[in-house]
Amino acid sequence: MDALAAVAREPHAPFTIENIVIESPRVGEVLVEIEAVGICHTDLAARDGALPTALPAVLGHEGCGVVREVGPGVTKVAPGDRVGITFNSCGRCPSCTAGAPSYCHQFMHLAYDGTRDDGSGPITTEGGERLTGMFFGQSSFGTHALAFERNVVKVPSDVPAEILAPLGCGLQTGAGAVLNSLNCTPESSLVVAGAGSVGLAAVMGAVVRGLSTIIAVEPHASRRELALELGATHVIDPTSGPVPEQVRAILPGGVDYAIDSSGVPAVIESLLGSVTFHGKIGLIGVPADPEASIPLTIINTLAMGVTITGIIEGDSVPDKFIPELVSLYKAGKFPVDKLVTAFPFAKINDAIDAQHRGEVLKPVLVHS
Repeated sequence: MDALAAVAREPHAPFTIENIVIESPRVGEVLVEIEAVGICHTDLAARDGALPTALPAVLGHEGCGVVREVGPGVTKVAPGDRVGITFNSCGRCPSCTAGAPSYCHQFMHLAYDGTRDDGSGPITTEGGERLTGMFFGQSSFGTHALAFERNVVKVPSDVPAEILAPLGCGLQTGAGAVLNSLNCTPESSLVVAGAGSVGLAAVMGAVVRGLSTIIAVEPHASRRELALELGATHVIDPTSGPVPEQVRAILPGGVDYAIDSSGVPAVIESLLGSVTFHGKIGLIGVPADPEASIPLTIINTLAMGVTITGIIEGDSVPDKFIPELVSLYKAGKFPVDKLVTAFPFAKINDAIDAQHRGEVLKPVLVHS
């Protein structure tokens, strides 16, 4: 079918709005008419060559829309159903069968290669040029996306699409880091480094879980203010002094949990000095420099029984966790609306520029 998409053709270059052609869904596939799609740092990392996704490509991996057609064998959804689209997983590997699809053994292939198992792809230009598609099993920077039965989740019709879309990746990652990955206990303490949309989702998850001390570390004053509005009990400006000292001025013994959403080695090192004995540190952010390292002072921290764990997609089982987040939003306990700014789909480059300037936290593209 004919569709419209934002195409990434060159690293660090603006997206171009182009006419494309999408194949009809094959076995297990679902064609979705996109209502809204969030813009995530991962999309830009793929465009700019930091991830192994071949250009030109249609990116986008936080879609929300209405099912228009399903392929053979699909029973989970039907045409007319409204769905959120999340990360894909194989459903067959040891992680998937153990209920941990975000650690699917095929994650890299399913997220970044943009092909089916047979090497085919579903998207071309009008002139027949092949475009990398199926990014994270969706490529939702367009009017339509071809997804899979495994990575679509039914969502209600009475919640705005711009609220539902970012639940597919960034917000479920932040909230899931607290509620699933670290499984923070009520009345415990947490420090979150970085008050972007992922970090603030972690703050909101901590409020939901009932933590007693929630500290957000963020250099931008407006984001610190928003963190307090969302339920952080304390905020720290890292430019005002060493973070461990500031954290221990609040809790002299250190915090029980720490989450990094920045991927900056110096920030991660500061968290190592902020946790207490048997503390747990969750790493969400991916370092921009793959050669980055942390000094061997980490050994002193590990001697305190500290656990450091990497976190992918907040250890979410999307069919269960996304509906939970929707219910929390509808109950006023997960105020996604305070993070999101909607832009017309055609203004994708303006939305990215606004995010880069720090004017918006979570830009979401909407189709009128």
